[in-house]
Amino acid sequence: MNIATILLIPFLGTTLGSAAVFFLKDELSAWVQKILLGFASGVMVAASVWSLIVPSIESCQSMGKLAFLPAAVGILIGMFFLYSLDMLTPHLHLNSEKPDGPVSKLKKTTMLVLAVTMHNIPEGMAVGVVAAGFMSGNAQITLAGAFALSLGIAIQNFPEGAIISLPLASDGNGKLKSFVYGTLSGVVEPLFGFLTLLFVREVVSILPYLLSFAAGAMLFVVVEELIPEASQGEHSNFATVGFGIGFVTMMILDVCLG
Repeated sequence: MNIATILLIPFLGTTLGSAAVFFLKDELSAWVQKILLGFASGVMVAASVWSLIVPSIESCQSMGKLAFLPAAVGILIGMFFLYSLDMLTPHLHLNSEKPDGPVSKLKKTTMLVLAVTMHNIPEGMAVGVVAAGFMSGNAQITLAGAFALSLGIAIQNFPEGAIISLPLASDGNGKLKSFVYGTLSGVVEPLFGFLTLLFVREVVSILPYLLSFAAGAMLFVVVEELIPEASQGEHSNFATVGFGIGFVTMMILDVCLG
């Protein structure tokens, strides 16, 4: 297992999920979507805690009682970064008719893809910064731990890919076009992962801040987008069950492989 593979695994999850458009005739039912959204939320919260925030704090033990400081600062900056991105980028959430962000003449299809792309950015950064932590010799981060995070994100990316490609096909887009759009939404993950890896290797001292930065960005996505989408309408309890399964799945991966 090498670093390049770890960076690409989440993108593979999105691609395989997007390919569901070739095998499923109809859009996923509402209750299935809620389970998958809840599952993705659980994975991202668990990954934020076990793979990013905890290593950030543990790597700052020399700061004594202030070991929490880099993690706290990074989380808040990461959340503000995603908030800014959310405000500046025109996008449309699943099952929503009103776009968010600035007024734009972009097509509905494009704005749906942009919505998914935005919350793929922190996932790519998370994998990149953990990979960089391993390469820098950080004792709290192992290659297996980086792989666990990458695999966990890939697992939750699989349903995400299906959730974006199937509605696009239902709206009249061809299956191939829907697959391409779904796949393209995940391209930012290896891209931002690689860029983050390069940046951290040059400035290793900020690793604890970037670990928690990625965590804060992912937590913003969960609270701002995934949980509200999963809680709308009926069957919100399915989303709660999905969240629990996702959280436990990521926790097991991190403990067993990390």
